[in-house]
Amino acid sequence: MLNVYRWSAGLLLAVALVGLTGYRFWPRSPAAESVAVRAALSGTDDTGYQRAYRPRQFDFPTDHGPHPEFRTEWWYVTGNLADASGRPFGYQLTLFRIALAPTPPTRESTWRGNQVYMGHFAVTDVAEQRHHPFERFSRGAMGLAGAQAIPFRVWLEDWALTGIESDIFPMRVRARQDDIALDLTLRTAKPVVLQGDRGLSQKSAEPGNASHYYSYTRLPTQGTIRLGGRAFTVAGASWLDREWSTSALGPDQSGWDWFALQLDDGRDLMFYRMRRKDGSADPSSNGALIAADGQFHPLRWNDVELQPLGEWASPVTGDRYPAGWRLRLPAERLELTVTPKVAEQEMRLTVKYWEGAVTASGRSGANQINGQGYLEMTRYEKPVSR
Repeated sequence: MLNVYRWSAGLLLAVALVGLTGYRFWPRSPAAESVAVRAALSGTDDTGYQRAYRPRQFDFPTDHGPHPEFRTEWWYVTGNLADASGRPFGYQLTLFRIALAPTPPTRESTWRGNQVYMGHFAVTDVAEQRHHPFERFSRGAMGLAGAQAIPFRVWLEDWALTGIESDIFPMRVRARQDDIALDLTLRTAKPVVLQGDRGLSQKSAEPGNASHYYSYTRLPTQGTIRLGGRAFTVAGASWLDREWSTSALGPDQSGWDWFALQLDDGRDLMFYRMRRKDGSADPSSNGALIAADGQFHPLRWNDVELQPLGEWASPVTGDRYPAGWRLRLPAERLELTVTPKVAEQEMRLTVKYWEGAVTASGRSGANQINGQGYLEMTRYEKPVSR
């Protein structure tokens, strides 16, 4: 895979040494063994960067674009799709912006810059029980990678999210690697959700350990997925998350589990559990339950009960993750079992974590309910508690 990367050895070393502090991943030298999330998300100098201390007044479409005054941000799209025969697929395309320094270089050169872009692209072929993950890096210079608000575009070479002159939607999502590709169009079905406290998503008790975070939780999607020599015309629903921050894990935190579920009664559920070293949920854990009409209310850390169901150990890395989950919202009389569509959806890239398509089934009050979505888990440094 190294032949697809168009970065110099110096750029790669800079990414490894400077470090990234987004909550979707953590930095690692390609030659290194797997590292603990907490170790990678602590101790980085944030001098010169802005931090998220309080809610902000969001400004769209401007806030769909980059925020270089913060160290890290990402545009994150996932979805569950199927062709006309019902053959299911999952996909993920995440584009990260990483600042190497808080200000651009003063010396004029089209090669110089202070931004690096990283992309993660994956397709899950449920019928074949195969997961195909890919990764790219590029400098934010020479037109190789970048982000802009109007017209909306975020790109890393030919991996791209693009909108129209006045809006982010309809959004086109395109990525190709080897013989796997997707070309999708996403439209809106619900208004934007400002996560946390009016878009301020606190990640630990320390002031500034937070992100500005908003989501579009249900995006009707149509397009094409290519696997090998076959093209599949697909439709379904996607989810867009946007965050930017200059932040790190707290001293007692070890990782997280993140759920994004679309239920068949029209509701959507986002919840992330920040894990403490002792395995308990950190009080900064939170989420949102979004009604079919787009109305939503926040979920506090103790509004959601999570129980891991079994353990899955990677046959390649040996890292451990829950094999499934029982998720309960007692106040809503909602109980779900969340099950991976493919057990082996580990992202074995520069950064190793589990991220993949899931199903949800259970009860809402007296009624049966089903759904699907995406689940992200950082590795468990101790055996999974059952």
